[in-house]
Formats: sequence, structure tokens, C-alpha cells
Amino acid sequence: MSKELILRNARLVLEDEIVDASLLVRDGRIAAIDESGSALGEDMGGDYVIPGLVELHTDHLEPHYSPRPGVRWNGIAALQAHDAQIAASGITTVFDCLRMGSDEDGGFAKGEMRAIADGLELAQRDDRLRAEHFIHLRCEVSSADVLEHFDDFRSDPQVRLASLMDHAPGQRQFQTMEQYVLYYKEKRGLSDEQFNDFVKRRRHASQTHSAPHRKAIAAACHERDITIASHDDATAAHVEEAKAFGVRLAEFPTSMEAAHASHAAGMSVLMGAPNIVRGMSHSGNISARDLVAARVLDVLSSDYVPFSLIYAPFVLSDGNDEFTLPDAIKLVTSTPARTVGLKDRGRIAEGLRGDLVRVRRDSDVPVVRSVWREGRRVA
Repeated sequence: MSKELILRNARLVLEDEIVDASLLVRDGRIAAIDESGSALGEDMGGDYVIPGLVELHTDHLEPHYSPRPGVRWNGIAALQAHDAQIAASGITTVFDCLRMGSDEDGGFAKGEMRAIADGLELAQRDDRLRAEHFIHLRCEVSSADVLEHFDDFRSDPQVRLASLMDHAPGQRQFQTMEQYVLYYKEKRGLSDEQFNDFVKRRRHASQTHSAPHRKAIAAACHERDITIASHDDATAAHVEEAKAFGVRLAEFPTSMEAAHASHAAGMSVLMGAPNIVRGMSHSGNISARDLVAARVLDVLSSDYVPFSLIYAPFVLSDGNDEFTLPDAIKLVTSTPARTVGLKDRGRIAEGLRGDLVRVRRDSDVPVVRSVWREGRRVA
């Protein structure tokens, strides 16, 4: 017997319009959209029903696994806590970031991220998780041991995305030393001499390791059709380098020049949803709202605040006739799904997965009232 879900009296957010309709999901797939109304099914009370959100870059799992310096939590328990907050934010597909490469900031020992990935596979097999999880490898290419960490994942089918990162001072995210001083000198309480030595070590590591590691990881990803992301591109030269490596996702460009160049090259430009909600970058770089105005923003990521992914589209579309709610919802649903080759989700359309979110927005902060993944309620 087929399993059916009927949602009625809903404001369905489709790709290009909002319609008052009922929705039928059969055996996990959207079977019909009926604008004539229905007396059957669960009454949505006029709330929005949107596609399940697709999250490509979240660092949110890491603090669950390591909630304090030196503390390691049970991996399955950390995954379940992370997943619960993800699902409650309307996210039905999530790419969990796992850090590749250690440095003097600490990081994780070789094998720790592999253990989390093994736990993720087990948790999904045991039906412990609400959202569908994939792995995004955050590869710090300036790290001496990044390839050793990456080797643990060369045959893991959960890996669908890898980003090439270099957080050395004076470039990309930290174009000015003012930002770097705030992040590293002041927070660590380093003396001038200690900070200068720290900067020298970081720059030397970048000059020594970044180029060969970037090349090796990109080649490995192409062999397995793993989507490659650039990270913190600041210049046209950075974008040209990304193009040469076959990058499809440009994460957090730090200048308008890089954002324009990436978008023009056919890459999906990703920025943080917290940047939209706050109206500024936490590290002093460009505002994501400026990229929206320039029509060069394609994807939003919750980055470090899961709920920001459902909040930001409403902030963007408020009173904006040129950037409507359907336009904003694409940034967190259909475009990220398409960027990583997930063609079965991200839109409310017949034949696609019944990944859905009921959301009410009477005032500033939206309320996620229900979440379904493949027609099954998970939150």
C-alpha cells in the first residue's frame, strides 16, 4: 500500500511564484499540486510550505564533537544533537564540514574525522538522523598533513564536496593584517614578538604546501566526481586559479571583484546567511546584501548558525519587489542542490522528493512548524 501525505490550505513557494494550494506526496515523492483546494489532509492554516533547505557548508558539527578545548564528545551523540538543530531549522539535506589538516591552532588528530564519518554512516543506517547527511571536506591546503587526513576519505561515498582553503595572513579572508591581529594576536594574547613569529610560520607553510596540496586534492576530486569549492577568493587571479581546477562553488568571496568574476565564470557564489541577517561580515569583508543587489549571489550557507538559513530569505525579500521570496528561497534550496548534482530535490514539483518545511512568519523571526523528509515528518 502506498503512503500518502496531503497538506492543504498552504501557501506553496514554487520556483517563480507563491500559490494557495494543496499538495500530495505519495511514497516520498511529490505527486500533485492542486490549486482548486481540498477538504482532505493536514490544514497548514495558510502557512508557507517551502522545499526542504539544502545546506552546503556548516561548521556546526565540530563544536558538538569538541564542545570545549581538549574535550571530545561521543561521536554518535554529537551527530544526533547537531542533526536535531539542523532539522528544526528546516534543513533536510546537509553537508557536514570535516576539517582536513591540523596546525598550531589545534585542529584534530588524524583519524578523528574518519571516526566521525564512520559514526555518520552508522547513524544513517540505523535511522537515527532526521536530515540526510553528506560530507564536505574542508581542506586546509597550507597544512603539512592535509593529504594524510584526506587519504582517510579517498573511497568514502559520503564525500560529495571538498573546499580548498588557505587561511594564511595577508590574503583571501585575511587581506589586511588588522583582521588577522583581531583573530589571532588579541584573542590569543600574543606579544608582538610571538605574533610576528606566528605570522612568519603561517606564511611559510602557505608558500611551501598550498600549491602542491591544492593540485593533488583537486585531481583526486575529479577522479571521483566530487564537487570542488574555492574559498575566500579575493582577486581575479584567485578566480582564474579556481577555474583551472574546475571549481563549481565559490565560497565566501571577500571582494566584489572576485564575486563578479566567479559568477561570470559560471560558478555558484556562496555567502553566509548570518552575513545577510546581521547586514555585515563577521570578519570585516564584503556584505552579502551587496552581492544580492549586484545579482551575483547564488547560494546561502548557515555557516555557524543553522537557523540563519531559514531566516535570511525572509530578510532579503522583505519589501523587495525585485527580489521576491521565491527568488530568495532558491538560494537555500534549488541552486545549492543543482550545484552539487542533487537533481531530485530543492523544488516543489511533481516527481521530486517530498522534502518540505512548513514555516509561519507573522513578524521578524520565522517559525518552523513542521519538517518532512521524503514525506515523513522529522520535526
